[in-house]
Amino acid sequence: MNILLLVFISMSMFVLGIIGVLFKRNALMLFLSVELMLNAANLLFVIFSHHWGNQIGLIWVFFVLVVAAAEAAVGFAIIINLFRSKQVVDVDQYNTLKG
Repeated sequence: MNILLLVFISMSMFVLGIIGVLFKRNALMLFLSVELMLNAANLLFVIFSHHWGNQIGLIWVFFVLVVAAAEAAVGFAIIINLFRSKQVVDVDQYNTLKG
């Protein structure tokens, strides 16, 4: 497959993630959009790792996957906690972060 086509697909995924972060107000959709952007970056790492013939990009993919898993675990815990207190997942409703 042509490398430019794969880079375009990765950029398209990243732009869709940015659009989701900017325009969605649902907390779960925000997390899904961030995950989409991280996966677009992973795809780009894999593409260039294969193109240049080295394994450094695959190491970065593993690092990004670990960070994404930690972000998802902490983020979903925060969302569940906020949902239990306010009964809503709309991020506009969360205007205070008092303990």
